[in-house]
Amino acid sequence: MKNKKTVLMFIYLLGVMLILPANAYAMHIMEGFLPMSWAGLWFALTIPCWYMGLRSIQKTIHINPSLKMLLALAGAFAFVLSSLKIPSVTGSCSHPTGVGLGAIMFGPMAMAVLGSIVLIFQAVLLAHGGITTLGANAFSMAVVGPIVTYAVYRMTKRLGVPLWLSVFLAAALGNVLTYVSTSVQLALAFPAEAGGVMASLAKFMGVFAITQIPLAVSEGILTVIVINILTAYNKQELRELSVLAKEG
Repeated sequence: MKNKKTVLMFIYLLGVMLILPANAYAMHIMEGFLPMSWAGLWFALTIPCWYMGLRSIQKTIHINPSLKMLLALAGAFAFVLSSLKIPSVTGSCSHPTGVGLGAIMFGPMAMAVLGSIVLIFQAVLLAHGGITTLGANAFSMAVVGPIVTYAVYRMTKRLGVPLWLSVFLAAALGNVLTYVSTSVQLALAFPAEAGGVMASLAKFMGVFAITQIPLAVSEGILTVIVINILTAYNKQELRELSVLAKEG
């Protein structure tokens, strides 16, 4: 029964994605936008995370093959949320990331792989982001975001913070730090003539800040809702993943 509920949730998330309107707002860092030197650097920093992520996923599935459905759910959740196109009042566009759920359940390195797969599909099928900028987009959304989420979640749990609040803070802060990372990437690649990198960083962060804060709050709330549903129908799996305390 619980596996059926998980499958239905998976199908629902994919269904939401299929009925979303396909407005052509810019998403992530677009194809060809970064100089090749910077694009190559972010690939170099991300590739080791992909290797560790593949090892992490392989280990998890080997120990418990039944977790494959939750792994797929984490990927679908990230795909749906990060594909939502929210126009910003500054004329740009923001979106949730969706990587917090998977980071909490499977750890940050697993989401480095799943998040990058999501970005590849979006670049190829939806023209969001790009292949040359995949390393940069993956580093901010699939590496930094999940690491921050996982660290905040584990730290707050050790401090005795309630599960729902730990999940909310972790997912929301992971979302915000993703956009801080993207702003840093753009500022390094395109420093302002007056003020250099710091002036450019302030400009890029200002572009997203007004929209991103409420989006981060929304993502935190949605992640709490999904965790609550999984707690009701997949409690044993969450215990095995150390999201919930084990009995006894």
